Amino acid sequence: MCHRDTFSWGSRRARIAAALAGVLGLATLASAQSTPDWRHIGNSAIDLSLASPASGPANRVWYSSDGSRLFVLAAAGRVFETSDFETWRPSTAVPPPPDPNATAPSVPAGAPAVRVSPADRLRLYAYGGHVFRSDDGGLSWANVTRFGQRSIIGGEMRDLAASPRDADEIVVANGAGVWRSLDGGVSWTGLNDSLPNFPARKILAVPRGAGGLRVAADTLGPLEWAPGEKQAWRQVDDSAAAQDSAARKALSATLGVEITAFASAGDFLYAGSADGRLWNSLDKGRSWTGSAGTGERGAVEAIFADVSEPRLALAAVGRATGARVLRTVDGGHYWDDLTEDLPEAVAHGVTADRAAGAVYVATDRGVFMTRADLSAAGPANPWTAVQGLPDALAFDVRLDAEGNQLFVAVAGYGIYAALAPHHAGNPRLINAADFSQRAAAPGSLLSVLGNRVLEVRGDGLNFPVLAASDTETQIQVPFGARGTSLSLALETGSGSYRVAVPLEAVSPAIFVDRDGTPLVLNADTGVLLDAMNTAHSNARFEILMTGLGRVRPDWPSGVAAPLVNPPQVVAPVRAYLDRAPVEVTRAVLAPGYVGLYLVEVQLPAIVNCGPAELYVESESHESNRVRVWIEP
Repeated sequence: MCHRDTFSWGSRRARIAAALAGVLGLATLASAQSTPDWRHIGNSAIDLSLASPASGPANRVWYSSDGSRLFVLAAAGRVFETSDFETWRPSTAVPPPPDPNATAPSVPAGAPAVRVSPADRLRLYAYGGHVFRSDDGGLSWANVTRFGQRSIIGGEMRDLAASPRDADEIVVANGAGVWRSLDGGVSWTGLNDSLPNFPARKILAVPRGAGGLRVAADTLGPLEWAPGEKQAWRQVDDSAAAQDSAARKALSATLGVEITAFASAGDFLYAGSADGRLWNSLDKGRSWTGSAGTGERGAVEAIFADVSEPRLALAAVGRATGARVLRTVDGGHYWDDLTEDLPEAVAHGVTADRAAGAVYVATDRGVFMTRADLSAAGPANPWTAVQGLPDALAFDVRLDAEGNQLFVAVAGYGIYAALAPHHAGNPRLINAADFSQRAAAPGSLLSVLGNRVLEVRGDGLNFPVLAASDTETQIQVPFGARGTSLSLALETGSGSYRVAVPLEAVSPAIFVDRDGTPLVLNADTGVLLDAMNTAHSNARFEILMTGLGRVRPDWPSGVAAPLVNPPQVVAPVRAYLDRAPVEVTRAVLAPGYVGLYLVEVQLPAIVNCGPAELYVESESHESNRVRVWIEP
């Protein structure tokens, strides 16, 4: 390694230390957490190609009497206020009665509501499909939101407020959020970035591989926060969401009842109707059987079906009392009630980790968890509230494929994620790079979820414990590990556990943060690549990985790799961008880190622009697939 590279890597280590800490869970290892360590994924802004980012619908806007504060009533019914017109906070203010329509000599077509500026009686504003301004008391009007054939702030204007201090200052509430103009409508700025008005109602997909977090939003369809995104949610096509919608529509026609929820697992299909009935099919929908109603009326709002055990399904029923969480373990022939002592609240979403027997439900009063037998019918158990989320309705709840992370859609506030609380005291071993159950490899990093691990031994080897909290521990597999499996003895403060994990010579995995953003760096600057900091043609970037196996010369486990001449990976390493091979210029232990590998890639002079799928292969073992952004 030349001196320039050595200096560059050494100087960039501090810059990526925080990112690595977040990936490895080290950011929260200083003290035990009594509540989940929730993180907010994305923001409240939605890119709709308007004057600025949008958000969910807003119904009312009004100023304080002196014009120093602005209030908004979101479509969900909550009131927020701002005094700096940038940050919003919940408010106890009560919306005033709507202003009566002002009289005017003429009114623009499609804009029946008219408001007079308190600062200038000749300045009038009208709104409907667009916003109009009059400077002569309503004799003539100018459209101040039209650009081409559309409104630059979105349509469906629901309210308008004029500042008592300045006739040129107005704020509009519409189907795309809250918008402000300081020049009488000549230019507009959205006030949506920090407004807790995100309209997500259902989690469609959690971050995995090159895919980001996807949600279904009222009136807007599927939205995605892509790995590496920094600015706003974006509308996307989602085939799974489209198929679900089509299936519910077709099934409604077949069964003669409105189907409000649908789920599939192998040959097993489940459906729930608006009148609380549940339906099941054991033959991919060729025939259907209906169950008895759930007693009281209430739409089935969500169904969870376990893909690994299709006979298991759970249903959430949209009513505040009675049976609201139902379970079947025989493919839908019989449903029993898990509601037990769940507080009075409408149930909107449900998910489960069958292996751990954990069930989560999203309700009007937040998220609750219980333990249940998910292999046989049995008595229900008490529910406990999941702490730490904003005080608002929870629309949906979902676990990732491995049951390690819990995702919650909180009304207005968006999506929150954390290590699933049911892992406390229930150790689970996962790959530290991508949180998967992939095999271990000599030298690789593993995470133990659920416990503070004090010591790890297995097959006559000591496994270095690198960091530990009461809920998560990182360990390294010794470089000397051999065989096809490892039988580990974990010593914790609460007892001893034995855990088995498969072992391969190599098991490559690219590090991603818990929102799915890969740890890929510009090789010259050390800046993490994402949608704002892209890779360029003919440039080099570095991929942080684990699981590439033995190195040459041999290196001791638990010791940080040297900054100069780090050991090289023994196994051949190949990298692919959109399935086309790209040149790997080196593969070494990451200087200054334990258990991390650095793979440097040289991009060709000509590349396709936009998001690209990246993965690494070694000895026929493929890593996880991640998304990187490329520009010419």
